[in-house]
Amino acid sequence: MKKPGSMKALEDMGRARLSKNFFFRDFLHSEIADFYRIPNIPDDPDLAIEAGKRLCEELLEPLQATFGRLHIRSGYRSAAVNEFGNRNKLNCSSNAATAADHIWDLRDFDGCMGATACVAVPWLVDRYSDESDWQRLAWWIHDHLPYAALCFFPKLWAFNIQWHERPRRIIQSYVRPRGILTKRGMANWDGDHSEFYPDFPPLRN
Repeated sequence: MKKPGSMKALEDMGRARLSKNFFFRDFLHSEIADFYRIPNIPDDPDLAIEAGKRLCEELLEPLQATFGRLHIRSGYRSAAVNEFGNRNKLNCSSNAATAADHIWDLRDFDGCMGATACVAVPWLVDRYSDESDWQRLAWWIHDHLPYAALCFFPKLWAFNIQWHERPRRIIQSYVRPRGILTKRGMANWDGDHSEFYPDFPPLRN
């Protein structure tokens, strides 16, 4: 698929189905793109769609099947949108750091494919209130899903969830306790963590 050069082509690309419940258009919204009028359009739609399918099929579909509808905060970010966001300090990393992350159609330095979406889980927000309760969902995902990286934020406990060909399996947070919750080599990385989520529903696919 060529980079869309018309509204009709962009409309057709947005209809690309990534999984049972998600289409590419679900991930194209960007406040940066909207406000500053920068088209959020992939240069390589085929790569973006391929990476997005893995993200949706392996991570977002099981999350939604288990906890109900997900709130998609952000998803795909074009290199142009991300570069503008980074240059203007709008919470975007460099394009090199964001490749195979929010920039779905750009492989990373190792030539690997990846995709990230920022989502919130209303099920969690409606049931818990302690600032540290984000860890419940973090450990549930760690024990049940093949995520590459997670990063949690304070508002609505929204979090970046990444699929990647070479998953690092690292969980970070800007919510207390801030920092790295777990990664390979830490004592808490292996084993069962169900004590953190005793009333959570079982994984549904």
